[in-house]
Amino acid sequence: MQLQFLGTGAGVPAKHRNVTSIALKRMNKQGAVWLFDCGEATQQQILYTTIKPRRIEKIFISHLHGDHIYGLPGLLGSRSFQGGTEPLTVYGPKGIEQFVQTTLQVSATYVKYELNVVEIEDGTIIEEDDCTIEVRKLDHGIDSFGYRVKEKDRPGELQVEKLRDLGIPPGPVYQQLKMKRVVECEGKTLNGEDFLGEDKKGLIVTILGDTRLCQSAFELADGADVLIHEATFEQNSEEMAYEYFHSTTSQAALVAKKAGVKELWLTHISSRYTLEDADRLEKEARAIFPNSHVAYDLLETVISSVNEKS
Repeated sequence: MQLQFLGTGAGVPAKHRNVTSIALKRMNKQGAVWLFDCGEATQQQILYTTIKPRRIEKIFISHLHGDHIYGLPGLLGSRSFQGGTEPLTVYGPKGIEQFVQTTLQVSATYVKYELNVVEIEDGTIIEEDDCTIEVRKLDHGIDSFGYRVKEKDRPGELQVEKLRDLGIPPGPVYQQLKMKRVVECEGKTLNGEDFLGEDKKGLIVTILGDTRLCQSAFELADGADVLIHEATFEQNSEEMAYEYFHSTTSQAALVAKKAGVKELWLTHISSRYTLEDADRLEKEARAIFPNSHVAYDLLETVISSVNEKS
């Protein structure tokens, strides 16, 4: 999987940061993209990437504040205008269906694809063929949710040399063994489980909406390969962060450390901070969790289970 940050700012757009949107590129599904939040001008940001709107198949909205949803109606319309015909599902808190239906209806926007809207709540589980998405409520001024995307484990590599040593030639039997089936070949009974390496652990990606420091954040982040956490304010601004239902750089790093994640990306940075402040904000987080990074618009990063820099 790959991540691309389409917008990393908080509240209002800034010259150096657009408001929030994150693309998760599913490498095991040809060209499929999932978006997490869709702030104003998300479709404009997409123009500077290789993302094709018709390849976006799911959009997960964390909460209904404008900097997370005002780009959604335009993107849904453009996806249709640009030839998107595949179904798309929007997930979000109660009210997201009314928002989507009203904005499309009032603007006389008619999409040419199947558009589904699913309202989530604390504890919602979304089952996909190759992964599970867990939804938990965070601590914000309105209902705000975090998403934990967990890939299912994959079978280990087939031990081809071991089969060749037994005189088993390549062919359809190899595929059967990869599926852990028991087969007869060359007068031998073979159990696929005896010829596979250890299962490959599925990746875990946790993407949180706006939140104060809270228990749900720790639980969603537990053991994640990547945690994306808001860091609206700098360290030593905990009182302000609490008052406005947000987090600081040091609080995000604390979640990463205690949850045992491998890598932390900080986003949703207040417009009060310039690009020149990014290094300082990053250092604040790294003092607590060394493998911390401040995201910037259009940055791409590969998610890997062997990424253990911390």
